[in-house]
Amino acid sequence: MATENKILILGPTGAIGRHIVWASIKAGNPTYALVRKTPGNVNKPKLITAANPETKEELIDNYQSLGVILLEGDINDHETLVKAIKQVDIVICAAGRLLIEDQVKIIKAIKEAGNVKKFFPSEFGLDVDRHEAVEPVRQVFEEKASIRRVIEAEGVPYTYLCCHAFTGYFLRNLAQLDVTDPPRDKVVILGDGNVKGAYVTEADVGTFTIKAANDPNTLNKAVHIRLPKNYLTQNEVIALWEKKIGKTLEKTYVSEEQVLKDIQESSFPHNYLLALYHSQQIKGDAVYEIDPTKDIEASEAYPDVTYTTADEYLNQFV
Repeated sequence: MATENKILILGPTGAIGRHIVWASIKAGNPTYALVRKTPGNVNKPKLITAANPETKEELIDNYQSLGVILLEGDINDHETLVKAIKQVDIVICAAGRLLIEDQVKIIKAIKEAGNVKKFFPSEFGLDVDRHEAVEPVRQVFEEKASIRRVIEAEGVPYTYLCCHAFTGYFLRNLAQLDVTDPPRDKVVILGDGNVKGAYVTEADVGTFTIKAANDPNTLNKAVHIRLPKNYLTQNEVIALWEKKIGKTLEKTYVSEEQVLKDIQESSFPHNYLLALYHSQQIKGDAVYEIDPTKDIEASEAYPDVTYTTADEYLNQFV
């Protein structure tokens, strides 16, 4: 049975890692999590904390109660990493952006272990081989693309997961800076608001990731999550929200030239978020044709998944 695949999650207490752990347990997979003996990061941007309120300590207790097999280790400790990998069939890395290049250590460990059916590198965003993103996010995407090239050169079996815009960062605030809930008076729109974007809840990313992990057809392919009811322009998203609150928001449209200027003049996390919003809302990095020889559209491959629509997601803020 597919659910007999033993799955190891690296970065299991991060923003997306926790959802992959929960989805793996729900699917019936024996689930392993590599955990470092360090306290959780409490200095996160407030948007990330709002979208992922559980602390590392709370997650560890939760995982234990669910039957997750916790393995103490670190991707920088080759011996413990190889030992962990030898116990499983599939390795999913959900490490944060600062650890992307360190995945070469995971690749080395996978090669030494010699038993892994599939490796999911830490991507969980746009397709890093199809984008027009600007700095500072461009560097992160280039690092992710370079990891793809190492995986392919080393002959490690893989699946790339391209999920585009998390609702927790793009939808819960309508892509507005310094707020964690949708605005009720004014809204800033980058570009003309007519470029399609792809939204997905973090929980649904977890579900589709495990679906792809258990699916032999995803071997050495990229899985793209662009859900039909969540493939929306910013104007369409705002219209959904206006209908819910029975009010028309005052709209300010910002030109690409001004957005690029704002990115250059802002510091983290504003510059990072603006560059992400620019990628989807102006450059249209979620709009492309897939290649059936190397790509899989998740909504077509897994029609049995009932996902949360953007419309449904926004209900919690009314």
